[in-house]
Amino acid sequence: MAWRGLLSRDVKAIRCLCSDSSLGGGVARGSRDFKYPVNPYAAFVRGFCGVAPNSVKRHGQEAVGAIHDYPATESRLHFLKISPYQFTSRKFSTSILTPEEGAIPPELLSKKKVLTLDRLQGQYEDLVTRVTNFHNEDKGIMVLAGDVFDVPIRKDIVHRVVRWQLAKRQQGTHSTKTISEVSGTGKKPYRQKGTGRARHGTLRGPQFRHGATMHGPKPRSHAIKLQKKVRRLGLKIALSARTAEGKLLVFDDLTVPSHKTKNIVNYISQVENTKKLLLVDGGPVDEKLKLATQNLHYVNVLPSIGLNVYSILQHDTLVMSRDAVNQIVQRMHTPINR
Repeated sequence: MAWRGLLSRDVKAIRCLCSDSSLGGGVARGSRDFKYPVNPYAAFVRGFCGVAPNSVKRHGQEAVGAIHDYPATESRLHFLKISPYQFTSRKFSTSILTPEEGAIPPELLSKKKVLTLDRLQGQYEDLVTRVTNFHNEDKGIMVLAGDVFDVPIRKDIVHRVVRWQLAKRQQGTHSTKTISEVSGTGKKPYRQKGTGRARHGTLRGPQFRHGATMHGPKPRSHAIKLQKKVRRLGLKIALSARTAEGKLLVFDDLTVPSHKTKNIVNYISQVENTKKLLLVDGGPVDEKLKLATQNLHYVNVLPSIGLNVYSILQHDTLVMSRDAVNQIVQRMHTPINR
């Protein structure tokens, strides 16, 4: 490629500098006239990666030596000022040509359009989204409440809610037996004195085989307390994050004509950049949809009442029905009972 040619040309220039007599070439190292040269390759790389664009000159102007104080006429390496229409990363570009002159190979240019944000996230503004179905048919539009789907992203709140969820679902059924619960006799094994052995009153102590466990775990709840408003805010943040990423899809409904798994696979294959999909329905989950997705490890189905932060984070794409969106908004707007 052209980039390799440019780099090899620069390396050849460096080798010429290293063999130049003005830099000490041809003079014995022990001679009085020997001048220890600065490593030009290290200086070249250091300047190539760290020289500010405004500290060097453009092509055609008075050049500035790139290797310390050597004159520009003696140095075959000089840096050019990078204009706004050129590469802004000096780490990967060694070309002295502008894009109009062929500096960027056309095969390296992507034809894909780059989307830019036309608004700031987290402004509590109502959002308008397109409503489709599994066949990608247009079913109208829907307005998403800004105080639910356009909340500022706060990772600390999400972390607290996920920690609360995982601690809440931990079983805590671990248990060990104390000295009064372990099986064994309570008789003193031998007399207190006269045997020369250590004194013991029972064989169920922790120092004996099959004995008790001291300070072992007992069944308990690992749940921690978290305010309801923080839990509700965590769900809003998770929904807002998926909405900002463009990973929230609204379907008219989640009914499927058949319980065949291959139909769901065909539907999901039409969704771009999806590895794990979460389907959220307003009411009870359709039996056909449940049967069609139960063998797919990357597809899960939940009712709207079961939607939670951890499930949203585990799936990169969230698909909700109209009814589910309405119920979630109503749930978020319901006053908290204290």
